[in-house]
Parts: sequence; structure tokens; C-alpha cells
Amino acid sequence: MTRIIAIANQKGGVGKTTTAVNLAAALADAQRKVLLIDLDPQGNATMASGVDKSQAKPNGCEALLEEATVEECIVPTQGGFDLIPGNGDLTAAEVKLMDEIARETRLRQILAPIVARYHYVIIDCPPSLSLLTLNALTAAQGVLVPMQCEYFALEGLTALMNTIKAVKTRINPELELEGILRTMYDVRNNLGNDVSNQLTKHFGEKVYRTVVPRNVRLAEAPSHGLPISQYDRESRGAIAYLGLAGEVIRRERTKAPESPVTP
Repeated sequence: MTRIIAIANQKGGVGKTTTAVNLAAALADAQRKVLLIDLDPQGNATMASGVDKSQAKPNGCEALLEEATVEECIVPTQGGFDLIPGNGDLTAAEVKLMDEIARETRLRQILAPIVARYHYVIIDCPPSLSLLTLNALTAAQGVLVPMQCEYFALEGLTALMNTIKAVKTRINPELELEGILRTMYDVRNNLGNDVSNQLTKHFGEKVYRTVVPRNVRLAEAPSHGLPISQYDRESRGAIAYLGLAGEVIRRERTKAPESPVTP
């Protein structure tokens, strides 16, 4: 059974794209078939996967507007996962979708023919609660929230949780909080430790045990168009995302027996 996970946080700079790309690569390393969808008009996940966003045609925009099939948009990456690229065209797609009927379900509709090919579909959302993010939440079964352990991050998390609850109630009853990932973590920061403890106290098992540390090699990898597992497999960042992939797989196993995907 395919698991569709949206990586979302309306606060920027929390490691959302870094998590999307490196989780996709780590799951691929674990012999899972993975599709990464770059739904952010900035196209950072596309570039970090080694694909030139300016040359990526057709891409997610054409797929959402049904000007191209999803199959035509998929490109393989060096990280071992498939990618539906994204760039600034997604902003135009969002505007055009505003006048469409069932606009919030378009992504779910276009993915239907190909989703069974994959064990995991990872969606990198924009840093806002936009129509693109709403499409991701409508298509997904789980939401993975990367967040820094700082005061204002808790406030943003509350808003996101309210959105998830609203989408679950009105559009997508399958949607749930997949987990909260602590990123850019510095154990020397007292505030970070306090916020981390609050998260664990409030969300319990939903907080991943894996903690992604601040890591120079992790920050360098996107400029080379490589996931951290290929750029520096021995780095602390690479080890953290391999650990996260292990947690994601273990959690999925406790929900249901793993079934093969369609060739």
C-alpha cells in the first residue's frame, strides 16, 4: 500500500525541503520505490535533486492544469527516487485553479493512475497555507512537520494543526499527523531543549526520536544537486535522515502489513 506524506510547515527556513529530498533518498536507499513531488514554486527540492528547474518541462504545473500527464512529468534522479519537478510556473497554476471546480482535489486526481507504483510519495509543500498546500493535504494520508525548536515555531505549529484538523473534517478523513521532526537542533541551546521537551510532552509518540542536527555538510549538499546520503554518507546529517527513514518504515509496519507495489 502506498503512503503519501506531505512535508508541511508554513514557517520558512525550518528544513522542510531538506527533509523532503533527504527522506526520499533515504527511503530509496532502503529499497523503497519513492516519488518526490516539488509543489513549492521556489523549486528548491527540484534543484537539490540535481534537476534544473528552469529546464524542467513538463513539470508539476502542467500536470495540475492537465496540460500533460503525470507520467510525462516524472524524471529519475541520482538519489534513486523519481521526481515531479516544480518551479515558478506553479504560482500560475495556483491562480488558474482558483476558478476550477474541486480545485483542492486536483493533485489527488492526477496522481491516481500512478500512485500504486510507489511505496512512498513525498510532497514538498510551499511555506504557506496556500491552495497548493491544501492540494497536498487533500492528497496525503500523513503530514510530517519539520520544525526548529524555538518559541515562534510553536505558534506556527498550532495554526498548522488547526488546518490539518479542518482538512480532515471537511475533505480528507484519512489525513493525520505523521510526525514532528526536530531540525537544525543544537543541544547547547537551552531554549531548544525546553521547546523539545514541550513537544514530547504534548505530542508524545508523534515526535520522531530522530533529531536532525545543524550540519555544514547537510547545508552544502543542495548546491551540488545531491541528497546528503550521496554527498557525504558519513556526516551527522546523513545518519540522521537514514534514521528518520527507518522510523517512517517502522511506523508504517505497525499500521498495516507491507504490500508490493505495482511494477
